[in-house]
Amino acid sequence: MSILQVVVLALIQGLTEFLPVSSSAHLILPSKLLDWPDQGIAFDVAVHVGTLMAVVCYYFSDLLKISSATIESLIRRQSSNLSKLGFCIILATIPTCIAGLLFESSVSTLGRSVEVIAWATICYGILLGIASYINRHILWHNGLRNEGYRQDSLHNLSYTQALIIGCSQALAIVPGTSRSGITLTAGLFLGLSPQAAARFSFLLSIPVIIASALFECLKLYKNQFLLEQADILSMSLGVMLSFLVALMVIHLFMKYIAKSGMALFVIYRLLLGGILLWLLH
Repeated sequence: MSILQVVVLALIQGLTEFLPVSSSAHLILPSKLLDWPDQGIAFDVAVHVGTLMAVVCYYFSDLLKISSATIESLIRRQSSNLSKLGFCIILATIPTCIAGLLFESSVSTLGRSVEVIAWATICYGILLGIASYINRHILWHNGLRNEGYRQDSLHNLSYTQALIIGCSQALAIVPGTSRSGITLTAGLFLGLSPQAAARFSFLLSIPVIIASALFECLKLYKNQFLLEQADILSMSLGVMLSFLVALMVIHLFMKYIAKSGMALFVIYRLLLGGILLWLLH
């Protein structure tokens, strides 16, 4: 891999992993437009580790409180808002792990076409727009904007809501869906504020990225040739860049949606899907 390819792909991963725009749709564009070779599993794992480090760093204080409260609740058998959130994250992760184990092989062979990614980008973009409209004009404006109310609070998140969001996240095994996009969509449909839906989506990404990275590492371990072909320098640069960019994106995204909602991302997804379909012809 050239330095340019490493930088571009790491920047794309960092920019798109936590935005509702589908990182897989973006990662396919450079290879189509610039005829670049496949970057390989090892590099994919590296940039995902970078984005994982970013979300863990951003929510480090929350993660410490949630994990300690969850462990304490198991020991003392007493529930709290934080321990409930911890169990909600665990519950919501289960459907994705099951879907990944059952359908990963078929999706990797049948779902990697540009056409599948393009149509998924468009269709789930429209669904995000519908969810945002309903949330803003019916649910969110009907009494949730209270003075003193923390807009990203997840204290009222139920186990049922968490499971529904987790089931929706399982759809993200189809390239072009966007893991963050589909979980945000589900959260908005369920009446969570955009900030709360985004916060839960980001927290939920941590176990999912860890599981995905471990699964890809297992592939590397089984295929020693791929492991030997890994470029340590490129991987290190990819980790650093994806970490820095993802950290900035998370911070700016939370500020942006508090004021402007999801319209920009819906329009962007429609344009991106259209571009991908145009490239097919």
